[in-house]
Amino acid sequence: MASDQIRQMVNFILQEAHEKANEIRVKTEHDFNLEKQTLVHEAKLNVQEEFQKKEKDHEIQERIARSAEIGECRVKKMKVRDDLLKNLIDEAGQKLAMVARGQNYPHLLQKLIVQGLIKIEENDVTIYCRGEDVATIKSILPAAIKEYVGLIEKE
Repeated sequence: MASDQIRQMVNFILQEAHEKANEIRVKTEHDFNLEKQTLVHEAKLNVQEEFQKKEKDHEIQERIARSAEIGECRVKKMKVRDDLLKNLIDEAGQKLAMVARGQNYPHLLQKLIVQGLIKIEENDVTIYCRGEDVATIKSILPAAIKEYVGLIEKE
């Protein structure tokens, strides 16, 4: 009888110990799952942040590359434009040299002087010209003045 009671008490203590161990195991598993979920969630957030950062960096690099490409295109355009302008200036210089050597050049100078006098409408005028044109200007100046006076008197 006493041994039955002892056995009952031992069985009761063992059952309580198993229940307590089971409770501890369940609580531990629950805490483990919560901790695991927290760690997974934090890892996901870190991965998303890293992805967004890399995506932003990639976008910035694309913008920089696009800007550099646009800059290079502008420089090329400016070089081509500069070359064309130099060619145009050279051609104009050559054509002007041909005009200056032509036989109508004194007549052209006379018309330009008359046009200038009409535009500035001044009594005292100083004419500036190239060194090689001084003799030509002196020879056509009286005719230019006469033409200018004739035009002014008509108006």
